[in-house]
Amino acid sequence: MSDDAPLGALPRGTRPGAAERRRLPLTVLTVVILVGCGLLSFTAVTLEIGADGLLWGLLLAAVPVGPVLASVMWLDRHEAEPPHLLAFAFGWGACVATLGALVINTVGGMLLERGGVFTGGIADTSVVLAPVVEEALKGAAVLLVVLVQRRQFDGVVDGIVYAAFAGVGFAFLENVLYLGRALATDDAASLAVVFVLRCIASPFAHPLFTMATGVGLGIAARSSSLPVRLGAPVLGFCVAVCLHALWNASASTGLFLPAYVLLQVPIFAAAVTIALVARVREARLIARHLRVYAATGWLTDGEVRMLTSSAARRQARAWALRAGGRPARTAMAEFQDTAS
Repeated sequence: MSDDAPLGALPRGTRPGAAERRRLPLTVLTVVILVGCGLLSFTAVTLEIGADGLLWGLLLAAVPVGPVLASVMWLDRHEAEPPHLLAFAFGWGACVATLGALVINTVGGMLLERGGVFTGGIADTSVVLAPVVEEALKGAAVLLVVLVQRRQFDGVVDGIVYAAFAGVGFAFLENVLYLGRALATDDAASLAVVFVLRCIASPFAHPLFTMATGVGLGIAARSSSLPVRLGAPVLGFCVAVCLHALWNASASTGLFLPAYVLLQVPIFAAAVTIALVARVREARLIARHLRVYAATGWLTDGEVRMLTSSAARRQARAWALRAGGRPARTAMAEFQDTAS
């Protein structure tokens, strides 16, 4: 077909808006599921902690959300993920995963206790059942992105980003519940302790656990080996469950502080190292592939250097803003994302 063919001659499904129309039913279904699960989750939390507990819980639980998400988005600067998929991952964690965990942990714990598997102690559910249930539910957000939006999932960095957003969403509503419970005791000291432990000392806990699943799915996405494609996600999920179980065990046994210093801090440092290494590797991959476009004249060598440096990207957007205002800055950001 010639380049000057009329719009009416385009093959079916290639007209502007065709892809959006095909995605509309899935988008509507996704929104309905997220909103429905969110309403049920917030209703269940409100029934337990009351309206005052919900209000204060929302305000305090929101404190770490911004800084944690900003850190994750900085990691993904070379190839920013679509905002609607990031919102989906966060919403899945906050709405679907929390509701599923609330139901399955409660019902599953009761059934296992009646069957004699559990002794009735809180450690049974928090250390044995909850890590498996919650990591499966949070990790499902990343898996759904891989299955439904495969073109938007490129490797380890994407796995880390989507997993972290799902983990932050889950932690947000869970923190609302715990903070509301502390407020219900009418003990300001108890509320302060919960806020410091959950929102200040460990805001990366849930994102960190689920990141292991994201790394596994990211490795699988970049591999052509069937054993790796099947084994990496399973191994990542097992690591996520183990980390989660160790974290809950340290809290339920009164050994939180020693475990935090000797175990969780080194694990967090290792996770940050893995994320930074993956980010550097992604930058190198982008540089290597963009050199082909520079060789053919589509890009200049200076543009390639700019596109592979976060600092240079910021400088380019700042220059565009000064030169042409917000439209120019938006155009520069779109150029950077498209090139990456």
